[in-house]
Amino acid sequence: MPTLHAADGSPETAVLVDGARIAAIGPYEELAAEHQDARLRRWPGILLPGLLNPYAPELLERTYHPDPREADEYGTEPVTGERARELLATRLGASARRGVQRMLAHGTVAVAGELRARGALDAVRRAGLAVGRRPDVLPGPLSLSPAPLILLPRPAVGAPARFAVFDVPDTATLVRRGASTCVATVIDGRLVYRAR
Repeated sequence: MPTLHAADGSPETAVLVDGARIAAIGPYEELAAEHQDARLRRWPGILLPGLLNPYAPELLERTYHPDPREADEYGTEPVTGERARELLATRLGASARRGVQRMLAHGTVAVAGELRARGALDAVRRAGLAVGRRPDVLPGPLSLSPAPLILLPRPAVGAPARFAVFDVPDTATLVRRGASTCVATVIDGRLVYRAR
């Protein structure tokens, strides 16, 4: 069954997804009238192509992402430095999976940087994240929401269904508030992140 994704702040850019591909892009009203059988997903904010995070090795192989059950011992924020190296020696795969989940929650649909650890490679592959070329100059400090944000090219009909929705009125506000405003991330037609 096709799914029509529409964001209140960008009604001219609704996306019809059929399987793993984009079947149509256009104004919400037109697509809804033409595809009445489609499941509808309405989101607040704006629909964009999704983000590339160039810090994949740093975030997935050199940062420990604590399990919520470890919050008393390690906190809830990512752990870096020597403590992270100690923890990653035996927990890299699980940490990388949680790191990928954090990336998806920030609208990331692609990563860059050379990953070497099997656990990180597997986490990226299983999530369906695209792997792109790392920019020559990295955008600011290591972050799940790098500044400046790196948007992927606009979605196209027939292309893999990869995009994200951010609960902001426009891209200027997204840049100012950051990628933590993400409410939905879609990769290969699957809703891989949805804000609660």
